Amino acid sequence: MIHSSASEMATALAKGEVTSVALTQLHLDRIASVDKDVHAFLHIDTEGALAQASAVDAKRAKGEKLSPLAGVPLALKDVLAQKGVPTTCGSKILEGWRPPYDSTVVANLKKNDIVILGKTNMDEFAMGSSTENSAYGPTHNPWDLSRIPGGSGGGSAASLAAFEAPLAIGTDTGGSIRQPAAVTGTVGVKPTYGGVSRYGLVAFSSSLDQAGPCARTVLDTALLHEAIAGHDPRDATSINAPVPQVVAAAKSGDVKGMKIGVVKELNGDGYQPGVRARFEESLELLAKAGAEIVEVSCPNFEYALAAYYLIAPSECSSNLARFDAMRYGLRVGDVDGASAEEVMNLTREVGFGREVKRRIILGTYALSSGYYDAYYGSAQKVRTLITQDFTSAFAKADVLVSPTCPTTAFKIGEKSNDPLAMYLNDIATIPVNMAGIGGMSLPSGLADEDGLPVGFQIMSPVMKDERMYSVGAALEAALLSKWGAPILSKAPALGGVA
Repeated sequence: MIHSSASEMATALAKGEVTSVALTQLHLDRIASVDKDVHAFLHIDTEGALAQASAVDAKRAKGEKLSPLAGVPLALKDVLAQKGVPTTCGSKILEGWRPPYDSTVVANLKKNDIVILGKTNMDEFAMGSSTENSAYGPTHNPWDLSRIPGGSGGGSAASLAAFEAPLAIGTDTGGSIRQPAAVTGTVGVKPTYGGVSRYGLVAFSSSLDQAGPCARTVLDTALLHEAIAGHDPRDATSINAPVPQVVAAAKSGDVKGMKIGVVKELNGDGYQPGVRARFEESLELLAKAGAEIVEVSCPNFEYALAAYYLIAPSECSSNLARFDAMRYGLRVGDVDGASAEEVMNLTREVGFGREVKRRIILGTYALSSGYYDAYYGSAQKVRTLITQDFTSAFAKADVLVSPTCPTTAFKIGEKSNDPLAMYLNDIATIPVNMAGIGGMSLPSGLADEDGLPVGFQIMSPVMKDERMYSVGAALEAALLSKWGAPILSKAPALGGVA
């Protein structure tokens, strides 16, 4: 049962073939069996998950009308507040903090009776591309335990690939849902900015952060998307508009007559040969399904990475100022005679990791007097140009596509001492966040060089998220027909943990 899709599990639950308690226990047992090797989870909420599952079973027994995913288990990225459950953001500075409230995403999960198994590992405060920056140790890719599962949401993606959960929630600031999905052979979606509430999402970069759904199939991702999306008056950036019809699009998978734009600037040099080969094969399959493939140019994308690493650290510098050892979380050096400033300095020195400190310093510098216009201001102008590039490209195509990442998963430790090499992993995903549009990654096959998963990225205009689900479902169906089995069945014993 744990190898089924979330929608298959939901069907079995609705038919009474399995209870939510039994299904939840199966996944808790799986976590107990393999997570010592994968380390996808930071906290397992056994008691809470089983209590949720029992409540769903009771509702079903009474004949109450339930949501499509009621009773299905889920893994939650540890950057979203869940009342009474440890929420660390992968940082020592929040170790032991138990929020007194639920984030809107968690509230929506509970409203839909989706069972939350626990909190997943992540790069500290979502800053990273490998989940090596977690204060609690790295997560391992279930395809090969010596490799990274992507970041910052590597825990959520790894939990799916290791069959520890059929659904997961991630957050995406510059690719932190899509890049882990690509390197673990799973599906991840960054909805349109404002499509899913950020209330209760611990902020890294407020103008870029976006929570989104993760799963093993396009339909499962769409079902979860619909469950967590919608307007929230507690989030000033939340869009007050109907949720796009993503489930209907995922079920139809119709691309006949659609124009699919290949972004020239995201399909050039620097991509692993196996990544390029799987991308070209996917384009051929979409063309056979009735889509028209066209090339588009977005010339300002070449500046996206540099602009992002000014905007995101600047907002991080502002947002992380709240962790001052005065109100909650870690407190170091609180002795007689110590000043508040000394306690703050000592706590931040111990509580923040190296990558977080690097970005705070960079952002503080970019916002400082005399440099604001030259750095942060200029980066925002580049952001406007990137948005204009997308507008022009979407006038020629219904969706845009590219490889999700330049390479497959690299070895743990391989790039940890080279920040620039690490940042380049997000070169294809960052433009989506800069413009606030929707983005999806789904598996397009395995690279010939190493047999590891490759991701195919689909980008859709603002609040047209259903388009990427239509294209994703069409490609998924074509690839499934070609492979004869889901891509995760091709994993080499899931890195020895299956």
